[in-house]
Amino acid sequence: MKGVADRFKLVLASASPRRLALLQQIGFEPDALLPADIDEIPHKGESPRSLAVRLAAEKAEAAAKVMRTRPELAGAYLIAADTVVSVGRRILPKCELAEEAGQCLRLLSGRAHRVHTGLCLITPKGAARQKIVESRLRFKRLSSQEIAAYVASREWKGKAGGYAIQGLAGAFVVKLIGSYSNVVGLPLYETAILLGGEGMSPLAAWHRSGEAEIS
Repeated sequence: MKGVADRFKLVLASASPRRLALLQQIGFEPDALLPADIDEIPHKGESPRSLAVRLAAEKAEAAAKVMRTRPELAGAYLIAADTVVSVGRRILPKCELAEEAGQCLRLLSGRAHRVHTGLCLITPKGAARQKIVESRLRFKRLSSQEIAAYVASREWKGKAGGYAIQGLAGAFVVKLIGSYSNVVGLPLYETAILLGGEGMSPLAAWHRSGEAEIS
């Protein structure tokens, strides 16, 4: 595997550029990306926290089925994540339409909300390791002009809650309690803990990066 000890292989069950970039940020370079196409509609009465846990597990399971058909990925670890944004128990959509994004921003304006990310790691032996991470945020009160301008930017497309904190919407955040990377889509501390628990440390890659800069 690139960036980690050679005996390990890692698959990311996502096509998200931001999740890939976050994983690379801490020294892990996946051997493959296997996005999972699953039904993400919440079950009746399902809490945001439970939804994030369930969807991460279902993504991991779906990607693992594909991985088993790829001989070059035999013995690989697989990690999946799903991020859910909520106001109280109300789960906000992953917006695909401008109207949805506008509705989300009007709801989030001047209010607190929560971001949950479920993580699921599947080992080569089929064991599943899971974590759930929560961050709490509050947005400034947004004017109709700010909402219209942000919707026009299209940064919200495909994003849970209709915004991307790593982009223009970072200017909306008055307060953040918890993991920033969790809000982006992959909580780095907890991801490193999950992988480190399986003996997958990026430290060798950090050393190589430092040596390259010195030379």
